[in-house]
Amino acid sequence: MTSSATIRRPASQRRIAFATIVGTTIEWYDFFIYATTAGLVFAQLFFQPAGEEIGVLLSFATVGISFLFRPLGAFLAGHFGDRIGRRAMLVLTLVLMGVATTLIGLLPTYAQIGIAAPILLLLLRILQGLSAGGEWGGAVLMAVEHAPANRRGRAGSWPQLGVPLGFLLASGMTALMTGVISPGDAYLAWGWRVPFLVSIVLIVVGFVIRRSVEESPVFTDLAKRGEQKQVPIVTLFRRHWYLVILAALVFAGNGTLGYMTTGGFLNRYAINVQSLDTTAVLLAASTGAVVWFFSTLLAGCLSDVIGRRNTFLIGFALQAAVVFPVFWLVDHAGLPGLYTGLVLISTSLGLTYGPLAAWYSEIFPASIRFSGVSITYAIGAVLGGAFAPMIAQMLLEATGTTAAVSGYLLTASLLGGIATLCLRDRSGIPLGSEHEAEQASGATMFSPRAAAKEFAEKR
Repeated sequence: MTSSATIRRPASQRRIAFATIVGTTIEWYDFFIYATTAGLVFAQLFFQPAGEEIGVLLSFATVGISFLFRPLGAFLAGHFGDRIGRRAMLVLTLVLMGVATTLIGLLPTYAQIGIAAPILLLLLRILQGLSAGGEWGGAVLMAVEHAPANRRGRAGSWPQLGVPLGFLLASGMTALMTGVISPGDAYLAWGWRVPFLVSIVLIVVGFVIRRSVEESPVFTDLAKRGEQKQVPIVTLFRRHWYLVILAALVFAGNGTLGYMTTGGFLNRYAINVQSLDTTAVLLAASTGAVVWFFSTLLAGCLSDVIGRRNTFLIGFALQAAVVFPVFWLVDHAGLPGLYTGLVLISTSLGLTYGPLAAWYSEIFPASIRFSGVSITYAIGAVLGGAFAPMIAQMLLEATGTTAAVSGYLLTASLLGGIATLCLRDRSGIPLGSEHEAEQASGATMFSPRAAAKEFAEKR
């Protein structure tokens, strides 16, 4: 059983699925519209005095700096999520992200207010980072803790689907602006603002939907028992620091490759180095997001059958296999090569992303679970995604070849695979607070064998 609370009815589970997907899609649309736009025009709009090359690096740096604040957002959301509930933090993070995104759309450029423009841009990006750091943990726990034990992988993939959907929406909206509504100079003048301003409408929709969802049964049970930790973060790092590191490396292996696309590097490379049409590249990125969506859903379901660990190992093996061919395809096959490369990347990303929510939820004890999944995810994002586009751009400029970029991505994929081998599969472990002792042991290959054997016998 998921907890001592009754498993939610199918109708309620569908409502939870809808709420988590819609809310996460809106949240990540906001996050990705920044990265997409930064790769296209922020160097000209906010960092023009630095010159083209340095301006591009500074644009990608603002994408990465927000990741440094995701752990802080995860610390805060994790603390209060374990103290006052999952649902309240979901609503708060959604509103914070929407306000920051809308304000970016209203921000004056460097030509209008000088150095204040990039400073304000950075501050708003930091707010986006704080929100993104806190949002994911609440969304996945609402999905996984409501689900039957044999369907947690599928349920955990629901909020994960919001990431490719958010990227699809961001890429599609940008393509609409660059190709139809405000092509050419009009996009640079005002068209880039529209996707940011649209966020205010999306936030209202997400707010209403998320307010309608019931609190997680696991947290409800914790509250009834009065078993919330006073300072869950302290407990997390005192007793499970090694688990946080290993699980963060798992996500870092996914995120480093993922942010080649969502972070804007591959788009910019195809447009500026290979001279492909901007709108055509954005449409290719949108196609990749569709593939990522379905591979994520498939991986979540697959993990309910063959286990989280095995699904991840297949995904990391595929990631390692594609990182060199991807750039060769873009270099030698033009737009068809870009489409092929994005399909390969997106398929492997789904396999190492779809089962993540369920696996994270199953390796941390109930009383510190929100803190555990949020902080681990945020640290993984910093290690893997934060400065991946900037590092890739620096490697490209330093070496003049994408081979160094592919080597960087291969290293990250191998590290993710090694970390995966260090963790045990915990599919089906009871998530309720009455099983706290069982949840607190046996999550890694270095844990006592007795704990793992006892769990295997119970299953």
